Amino acid sequence: MSTAPEVRAVERQGIDVIAESDRKGRPPGLFWPWFAANISVLGLSYGSFVIGFGISFWQATIVSVIGVAFSFLLCGIVAIAGKRGSAPTMVLSRAAFGVRGNRLPSFLSWILTVGWETSLAALAVLATSTVFRELGWDDGVLTKLVALVVVAALVIGAGVAGFDVIMRLQTWITVVTGALTIVYVVLAAPSIDLGAIAALPTGSAQNVVGALVLVMTGFGLGWVNAAADYSRYLPRSASTGGVVWWTTFGGALAPAILVVVGVLLAGSSKDLSAAIAADPIGALTTVLPVWFLIPFALVAILGLVGGAVLDIYSSGLALLSAGVRIPRPVAAGVDGVFMIAGAVYVVFFAKDFLAPFQAFLITLGVPIAAWAGVFVADVVLRRAEYAEAELDDRRGRYGDVRWGAIALVVVGTGLGWGLVTLSSPSWLSWQGYLLGPLGLGGRDGAWAYANLGVLVALVVGFLGTLLAARGAVRRQERA
Repeated sequence: MSTAPEVRAVERQGIDVIAESDRKGRPPGLFWPWFAANISVLGLSYGSFVIGFGISFWQATIVSVIGVAFSFLLCGIVAIAGKRGSAPTMVLSRAAFGVRGNRLPSFLSWILTVGWETSLAALAVLATSTVFRELGWDDGVLTKLVALVVVAALVIGAGVAGFDVIMRLQTWITVVTGALTIVYVVLAAPSIDLGAIAALPTGSAQNVVGALVLVMTGFGLGWVNAAADYSRYLPRSASTGGVVWWTTFGGALAPAILVVVGVLLAGSSKDLSAAIAADPIGALTTVLPVWFLIPFALVAILGLVGGAVLDIYSSGLALLSAGVRIPRPVAAGVDGVFMIAGAVYVVFFAKDFLAPFQAFLITLGVPIAAWAGVFVADVVLRRAEYAEAELDDRRGRYGDVRWGAIALVVVGTGLGWGLVTLSSPSWLSWQGYLLGPLGLGGRDGAWAYANLGVLVALVVGFLGTLLAARGAVRRQERA
């Protein structure tokens, strides 16, 4: 009789603790879902976003590698909690915030993951339309609608099916997209103009910081609230160092390379860099021969689907941890409805993609960074496994509402929003209210677009927890 773990057609597991009999695998298995979710050619477009801050090639390269690696290291640390507690990230977060107090960060996590899956689905549709246009085919409303239906079916279907199907799907996506992405880079290489790249101006410290924050929020900080959702299935005996390494390495490897290649491409052509702002994926077809457009569409769509699949799975878990009492597959379906509605708006009604996308990243990136600081510090402080049975008990050791952690998120968010500013949309013009009082030049000064608020929120949450929560964590572990 085979002893291989059963692959379930639909995972019934919700936010409850994973049974010992269902814990399986080894840390290297974490490489596949994280690599597949981040091999997307969207990483190439980030090269344009980065040099848009007016920095040189070497500044952009250093910022990209450090930003990607550090932000995914945060994911690796959070993944430790999954192995220790056998529960989703936003359930384990209750140890720091309390059972009901954690509903606030759970709700923020849900908004973030739904926003990400919406952005990725919309990009897949826009990329399909652009490829059709480059081939001389119809790229109109019908094409976009069909593409949206196909993308939504793949994402929602995998999200409803759950862990086992996602792990199998991500393995195949990794192999296919990895190979085709390498081909893309080889074909695009002749478009690189080293002279134009060398002529890129050296940017100020403020510009470098702004680019760094954008990379962090676009990669690891966009995943940190889901980082334990996959490590929770590992056996308790799994190597802690292995969990950190394979999560960090799997998530960071592809983006670190792709963003640097994107810097080379966008730095070589101002027209390409400008086109990426409107259609971040489709614009990349302009450097390709016609015969590779169909394979490019495949790699682009699969890469984006790979990311959206992880997002819809984690958004469903976040919705449940926020207090909504429905089965996990239903939660994934509900999130799919929001994803489709948002994608319809972006594809058919939004004037461009980059401005609302950056606004989404930075505005939500501030409170998520504050939460990440709190939770990462909480994980670092802990030495013992979680008392899993008490993660759902308001009268247990983790308590009902831990006001200190909530205060750190509120203070971090208040300070953070006061130190970021966005050129659009206009309804976010209230941000940046601390740039003037703190002598940073106001909303039009040199620090206006450095997005310091994200870093400040992260530091406030992390240091505040290290200084104030050590005793509480020790009491929890002794209880």
